[in-house]
Amino acid sequence: MRENYEKPIVLANEELAEGVYAASGTDCYTVTTNIHQKPETGRGDYRIQVNGAHSADHHSTAQTLVISFNQAVTYVSSNGSLASGDGSAALRIDYAYHNNGSDNIGLGDLIVTADQGLAVTNAYIICNMTCSQHDS
Repeated sequence: MRENYEKPIVLANEELAEGVYAASGTDCYTVTTNIHQKPETGRGDYRIQVNGAHSADHHSTAQTLVISFNQAVTYVSSNGSLASGDGSAALRIDYAYHNNGSDNIGLGDLIVTADQGLAVTNAYIICNMTCSQHDS
């Protein structure tokens, strides 16, 4: 049985210290993260491998990664396009991969700068659940 997709609503609140993001209500991606490089002499950034496993009865042609940290980060680069969050503790990054219902995607390195002790506190992917090549 397929659940109906509900488009998320994002509200801005200037009084909050961090951005607040809404999930789509679907659990079609399992997200894993790994900070595999930390700042060292000569390099001051963190490199984070982000992977998504799509487990769904639909295809997807666009994804949005929402990743939260224990402190504010400065976005440097990724294989996606930064949508929002630079300078805050949560980033929203858009990707445009075609995923079948059971595809895995390696989103590659997300590179950020931050103070010592950076940790990922939450990560999820919002899926557009559409594909012009298929009805589902």
